[in-house]
Amino acid sequence: MKLGYSTITWGGVVGHPGGVTSIKDLFYMTHGDTAAALTDIAEAGYQGTELFDGNLAEFENEPEVLLTALRESGLELVSVYTGANFIYDEILDDELFKIERAAILAKKFGASRLVVGGGAKRPDGPKLDDFKKVGRGLDMTADIARTHGLESSYHPHLGTISETLSGFHQIMDSCSIGFCPDTAHLVASGIDPVEAIERYGDRLQHVHLKDLSQKTGQFTPLGEGDIDFPSVLEAIRATNYNSWLMVELDSFEGDPKTAAITSKRYLEVLLAK
Repeated sequence: MKLGYSTITWGGVVGHPGGVTSIKDLFYMTHGDTAAALTDIAEAGYQGTELFDGNLAEFENEPEVLLTALRESGLELVSVYTGANFIYDEILDDELFKIERAAILAKKFGASRLVVGGGAKRPDGPKLDDFKKVGRGLDMTADIARTHGLESSYHPHLGTISETLSGFHQIMDSCSIGFCPDTAHLVASGIDPVEAIERYGDRLQHVHLKDLSQKTGQFTPLGEGDIDFPSVLEAIRATNYNSWLMVELDSFEGDPKTAAITSKRYLEVLLAK
């Protein structure tokens, strides 16, 4: 299996401010220096990376800047993260327009995978058909990705209606898009990542590895939290998935490169067994 690392640690994640008044511009992005992040990730020993859709959009009119940074780092742009609410019928067309733009950008910059989050939470809780609406939106997203030669997968995430065991299964069972488990987001939602991988292993298209301290509730470099990664990797291997493992750490108080190195060393030991 090949190891990649997300640029999210270099600046955290925010939404593009234009999305407040224009749904079609509601991209994810990090405010970090993308070129510096790519250099650090490569120097930490990784082979690939994942970027947000908004960070690709930054270079839409000057693609050679990002392509040069990728080329000089030696990293493969493996995947691009995007997402949508999916439950509001009146904005779905604009959301899918944005997702198609993300897919076009992903292909333009050489990525092969589109990772998708989503499933908005209503103030008064989900309506009965919200989970099916998310499933419908995810399958429409998968069709868009396929049109542009990309694999696609759903990433259950805190802050969405997939953050419970019931919500997660209702969404996954209402669509056929691929599955991208995020170990920490699953655990924080009360979902066993091993059981999730075993149940949806035939749909495994991408993997986010992230650790979590149960005591503090904080995400950590791999091996410094409480997630049982030996069992997670065993479950992944049992599906015959033999592709990218994307390490992700949403935030880190210290040097991001140091965190990346810590996770890489931990994974190398596990993968050697």
